[in-house]
Amino acid sequence: MKMKALIFVLALAALTLGAVGGVQAADPKFVVKVGLADVEPKSNNGTLDGTTLGIDIGNSVRPSITFEYLITPNIGIELLAAWPFRNDVSISTLGNVATVDVLPPTLSVQYHFFPDKMVSPFLGVGLNYAFIYSEETKGALAGNSIDVDNSWGFAAHAGVDINFNEHWLMTVDLRWIQMSGDVTLNGAKVASVDIDPWVLGVAVGYRF
Repeated sequence: MKMKALIFVLALAALTLGAVGGVQAADPKFVVKVGLADVEPKSNNGTLDGTTLGIDIGNSVRPSITFEYLITPNIGIELLAAWPFRNDVSISTLGNVATVDVLPPTLSVQYHFFPDKMVSPFLGVGLNYAFIYSEETKGALAGNSIDVDNSWGFAAHAGVDINFNEHWLMTVDLRWIQMSGDVTLNGAKVASVDIDPWVLGVAVGYRF
């Protein structure tokens, strides 16, 4: 993931150099984007209480959609939604022991640096609520009941809009989302996990 983040930053820097050449005009108020998001939790998500057995949360790719209201051409409020992400949960020596569904709506305030140019980088900060549900055990834990807490967390966002004209655009972006929670097995707490995923996205949008 570090390599992906590096590639993203280099691409952002290169594209920003093109921001002086312009397209786009108009004064739209809404932007809707549809695309794909790749959720990649950080490494070393935690250990089982009282042991050295590590917990690993797997990656997941799902369709995404965002809605943004532009307060000004530079400042917008964005809501990220997505098809629920399905992540595998593995434990050292035990293998894949569960799957969980995660619905992570994120509300952010964004600043678009060059909204009237063909290439416009942006930055955002916001708040995420991770709704974790449909937990299912398998493998070594099959038949047991598992639950992972929902969580609130900070979110940071950076990306580039490529404006084809006053309505159509393409976006490449990267988010970091603070996400953690307690894990209970058959009603007893067995671990605390830090998921803190990077979310790499690409989308096509319509501005109106």
